[in-house]
Formats: sequence, C-alpha cells, structure tokens
Amino acid sequence: MRLKVFIVVAALLAAANAWSDDHVIRVASKNFNESYILAESAAQLLESGGFEVERRFGLGGTLICFQALENDEIDVYVEYSGTLEQVILKLGAHAGLDELRSRVSERNLALLAPLGFNNTYALALRSGLAQERGLARISDLSAHPDLRVVVSHEFLEREDGWPGLAAAYGLVNQVTGLEHGLAYQAINQGTIDVTDAYSTDGELARYELTLLEDDKGFFPAYLAVPLVRADLDPAAQALLSSLGNTFTDASMQALNAQVVFGGQTFAQVAREFLASQKLASTVASVPTLWEDLGRNTLVHLKLTGIALGFAVVAGIGLSLLVFRNAVASRALLYVSGLMQTIPSIALLALMIPLLGIGAVPAIVALFLYSLLPMLRNTITALTTIDPTLIRVAIAMGLSDAQQLRHVYVPLSMPSILAGVRTAAVISIGTATLAAFIGAGGLGDPIVTGLALNDVGLILQGAVPAALLAIVTELVFEGVERLVLPGHMRRQ
Repeated sequence: MRLKVFIVVAALLAAANAWSDDHVIRVASKNFNESYILAESAAQLLESGGFEVERRFGLGGTLICFQALENDEIDVYVEYSGTLEQVILKLGAHAGLDELRSRVSERNLALLAPLGFNNTYALALRSGLAQERGLARISDLSAHPDLRVVVSHEFLEREDGWPGLAAAYGLVNQVTGLEHGLAYQAINQGTIDVTDAYSTDGELARYELTLLEDDKGFFPAYLAVPLVRADLDPAAQALLSSLGNTFTDASMQALNAQVVFGGQTFAQVAREFLASQKLASTVASVPTLWEDLGRNTLVHLKLTGIALGFAVVAGIGLSLLVFRNAVASRALLYVSGLMQTIPSIALLALMIPLLGIGAVPAIVALFLYSLLPMLRNTITALTTIDPTLIRVAIAMGLSDAQQLRHVYVPLSMPSILAGVRTAAVISIGTATLAAFIGAGGLGDPIVTGLALNDVGLILQGAVPAALLAIVTELVFEGVERLVLPGHMRRQ
C-alpha cells in the first residue's frame, strides 16, 4: 500500500515538474566541455531575447539527451549529424541534413541550421610515439596490437565508435573505457597510448597530439546542429537559428582551449563569443561560487530528504508488517538487496523511460537504495528481541499492537536509527550521480570537473557532500541522545 502511495506521489511530482517546465525553455547539454559551451551559448542567446531558461547541463550521454527531448523533458540541445545518423536513427549509410530533418520531424522534432563546424571523431596519440612507430593513418594501427588503446565509454559502445572502427580496419587491440577528459591526462602521462578524440578538442594542441588519418573514410561528418522540439516557440527557434555558421573548426577548438586551459568558465566563454558575433547585447549575470554552492546544496538536500523520508515510512512500515513471517521477511530483504546490485547510474538511466529526467527519477532511485539498510536493521532488531520479554508481554495480556508499541519498537529503536543513519549517508553520496540525469545538486560541479579534468570543480561538489555526511552523522548522534535512554546508546 505504501509503495503504491509513493508511486502516486512520484507521478504527481512529475506532473508538477512538467507543468512548471512549460513556462521556461529547457536547454540541455551532454557531459563534455564543448557541449557545455554550445548549450551555454544557446541559453544566453535565448535569455538575451527575453526568454526564461532552465539549464540542464551534463546529462550522461547521447541517448539520455535524445530520450529527454522526445519525452518533452527538455526543449533543445546541440547534437552532431553523424551521431544522429549512426547512433540515434541507426541509418547505417551516410545521410544528408535534409534526410535527417525529415526523419526527426516524424518524432515531433526539428533540426535547425548547422553551427558551422565539423567535430568529427578521430584517434589521437602523442606525436613522439607516432613518429617512433611510423603511424600516420588508422590502418597503420593494425600492425601494432601492443599499443594501449583506451577510449571514452560512449565511443566504446557506439557502432560509429570502436566496434565499427575495429571491424572496418581489422584492429585487434585490447580496449578499455575511461572518462573522455581524463584520457588526455593519461595519454600525456604516458599511461595509455591511443584514445578517441574530437577534432575540435582544445587538448590536441596543448599536448602535441597527432590525429591519425581516417584513410578508409569510416567516420561520417559530425556537424553541430541544434536539435529542438518542433513545438518550441517559433521566435526561440529563429533566435537559435541565428547561431548558424557562426563557428568554425578553429574557433571551436580555441573556445574549448579557453575553458580547459585558460581558466574561463563556460558562461564567460559563451558570453564573449556571443558578444564577438554581435548576437547578444545583454546576458544574464554569472552566479558566484557561493551562489552556486548554496543552490546546489539546497537541491542536494531536497533530493536526499524527500527520498529518505519516503524510505523511512516504507522501510519501517514494511518491516513491522512482515517481521513475524520469516518467508516474507527474507523475500523483502532479498528484493531490496537485489536493488543494491544495480549500478546507480544504470538505475538512473532505467528510470528515464518511466519518469523522464530531473528530480523525480533521482528521488525514486535514492528511495530504492535507501530501503536495504532500514529493512535489514529493523527486521533484524525486531526478530532478535529476547523471547523472555515477549513471553512476559503476552502473559500481561498485551495485544499485538501494544506489543509493537511498548516492546518491539522501543527495544529495536537503536538499530532502526542506525539503519536510517546509514541510509542517509548513502543517499548523500549517491545523490551526486543525479546530475547525469539533470537533477542538479552537488553532482553538477563534479560532472563538470570530470569533463574538464578540473580538480577544483570536482572538490566544489565532493567536499560539501562529505561535509553534509559528517553533519548528518552529528545530527543523528544528537537524535540518539534525545530519543534513547543512556543504556541503549552506542558507546
């Protein structure tokens, strides 16, 4: 019954989010720095035109962005024609923009004017290694199976990524996955030899990397194109179309380098670019570090607080209902334990077709992860109470409800509180992954920092999350002192 109530409440929250989103244009990005720059440019351009914008940056991959767009969870993000052709629409053969426009229109989407640059995939390695091994083309790699090839996780799985590339060129290298931004640091340090690159990455010149020629023409063109919902305000679509042909391969690489190595934020780079193109006369002010920290912390607390509240009600309630039945208790613990085996980012992704992106799927996932410690602690405590005390309660004529109130719950309270305490700390840590589905929180700076390989940004999310966990421990320690008698407290 409680689970049904929870699902109903989640649906109401989703409806409320959908209603509120009708009043703003939701701009999204993937989780690499070029996508952030392009999304921020689109967002600031819309704001300069008088539109209210909600930023949902750092979504965890191509299909998450596209599904969110189809499900009316976002209104616009910048996609690449080759990705649309090979990964999303799975056309196989190369297709022109006109065909792509026709295909997406069938899904109530629209493809706007290309931004002007082609950010194609490539394989990169240190220039010194390329000269040493005589590597100039991708086909040359087939004679060097000993090279350590490490690529981004998405490239590892895409048909226009490593699987198709290896088949086309006959490559047999053992390949593993790594976050795209971290791969450049690894290749610079010599811990890996070859990685995938975007031809407009700012790191290519900085680390003196050589791009291998795609001599068999495997990779299609990857023209950056804003992909929007067809029902987006025509004035907004016209404004976004003004970005068409304003970028070049060289200018995009320079903008990426300004963020990665120039110490500028995405917002600063986007603002300067729009001003240089005379596209935006006024743009919104950039939030300060403390404003970002305050907003992210409040969102983080909201996500964990709501999920934990539902988990406390459901977890303790279900435990009280089933603890007398050994079979039901074991089944409940088995199912909740099974939930813990699902990787958190995978569970978040699985929520998208059901609940979209944003806070609701994040809360549901955190709720599911919080159940096990509360169920295990509560059921274990209730089933291990001294049988003598139970017999005394029965001899006194206490009903089942009175036994729960005066014997079971008071004696189990230390373990129950320990379960809630553990679930709260787990939720605080796991909630950082909610940024990958646009839920915000302290995961936002962590995801951005990973994209930029910026330790400072990562710490802006990691340190406050750790401090929240410490504060949570102290709060529950205080609760224990207030609720439990001295002899029942943890020493």
